Amino acid sequence: MTAPIVLPIKSVRNPRDIGGYVGSDGRKIRTHRLLRTGNISEITTADEQYLLDYGLRTIIDLRSPAECKQNPDKELDNVEHYACPLSAEDNTGGHGLDMSKEFAEYRKDQYAGFKLMCRRYHHHILSKSAQQSFHHIIELIAENDDGAILYHCSEGKDRTGLVTIIILYILGVDMEVIRQDYLYSNYMLNDYRAVRDQHFKRAGENDNFRANMRVLGSVANSYFDTSLITINENFGGLDSYITNELEVDNQMQELIREKYLEK
Repeated sequence: MTAPIVLPIKSVRNPRDIGGYVGSDGRKIRTHRLLRTGNISEITTADEQYLLDYGLRTIIDLRSPAECKQNPDKELDNVEHYACPLSAEDNTGGHGLDMSKEFAEYRKDQYAGFKLMCRRYHHHILSKSAQQSFHHIIELIAENDDGAILYHCSEGKDRTGLVTIIILYILGVDMEVIRQDYLYSNYMLNDYRAVRDQHFKRAGENDNFRANMRVLGSVANSYFDTSLITINENFGGLDSYITNELEVDNQMQELIREKYLEK
């Protein structure tokens, strides 16, 4: 697999350009066109300027309305912004919601976080509102003629990961490469998880709770497979899912390949 392009910005988690991967007909994905990151609400002026110089023209926010209200994206000059939430609910537990019930379960059941994540991926695939957001995101990508589109969620791994799976598949990237790109978030978030774990340790949280927090801050083959299995069992495969459920026809898919693959 071609090494992922990691952007040299420090105030945004998991910043990557998904260009460079080989797609349809052996053509590589163009760089400076499709960027995936975590939350950008605390981006520094220097990192903001880097992205603008890199060609940033559009931001797509995948977070819930509650997350966006609590930590809104910073408005950047001459950059269009779109909200395309994959879920109406804030399930991160970091924005004022009462998570006492969930936290009690995390302290009791080591695998509670894992099961929750599998349910979330399953829900994102089946949810009609998420499917509509997927369509809107892909439509925005298809309509973009110039500059870079940046799409993001909170940590840039789950919702951003699902969007990336669909985009890379449309562009003709091999599924194993798509999987490895998805799993690369674990490496990108190592320091983030370590800092968070020390916080929970100092707070006196037990081993089960800390294990769940590490799970919730990671991606896994099981989540990736949950998505694909849900698609295969309910819709007969990714091609059918993209065409029929996301309503992205062959013409739009070909337009994306023409715009984002090297000639």
